[in-house]
Amino acid sequence: MSAGVIILIVVILVIVAVGAAVASTRMRRSAAERSLVGPEYDRLADEIGPRRAKAEIEKRRRRVDELGIKSLTAERRSAYVGQWEAAQEQFIDSPARAVSAAGALITAVAVDRGYEVTDHNQLMTDLSVFHGRHLDGYRSARAATARAEQATTEALRRAMLSYRQLFFDLIESSDGAGLAPGREPDMVPAQRPRKQVTQGRYWKPRPQESTDVASTRP
Repeated sequence: MSAGVIILIVVILVIVAVGAAVASTRMRRSAAERSLVGPEYDRLADEIGPRRAKAEIEKRRRRVDELGIKSLTAERRSAYVGQWEAAQEQFIDSPARAVSAAGALITAVAVDRGYEVTDHNQLMTDLSVFHGRHLDGYRSARAATARAEQATTEALRRAMLSYRQLFFDLIESSDGAGLAPGREPDMVPAQRPRKQVTQGRYWKPRPQESTDVASTRP
């Protein structure tokens, strides 16, 4: 076999290897993006088709990149966690007020991160880029909050849990990676007890009271 043929074969192999690597990188990136967007991509794909959905997601990503979304400092993150815990404790005595506070807190975090919140529909579109997997729950939570005075305690509890998921996703990560491995935010009581307090990451009854009211993990 001549040297020229060998060189040609090597060049072809290199081109094939590079092409495969590029294709693999694109596939991994696409899968990661779909994972972040979650049900939002599926919803768009059903409405406008996969190709147009992908183009729409890219358009949204470019817009969010231009917003200059930033990470929270450790101090700001800690302050927001404190505010969340206060809202969560308020749920015991006033579920409606607690979910309203939780919704407002998410808006405050979004502003701090660099999102524009004056147009709620646009905010939802922007959040879909890195937090899309939580938007269905966020929509349901906002609907429950809008009718909080008439909603059942269970409906408000579910709203609080949905707010919690998006809240911790927003404060824990600048790229939508979500909660750190092994970490769980505080629980919301499944039923309204006579009196409970939060200790650490879980809702626990006071020692002198009955422990038959269990916390439900979503």
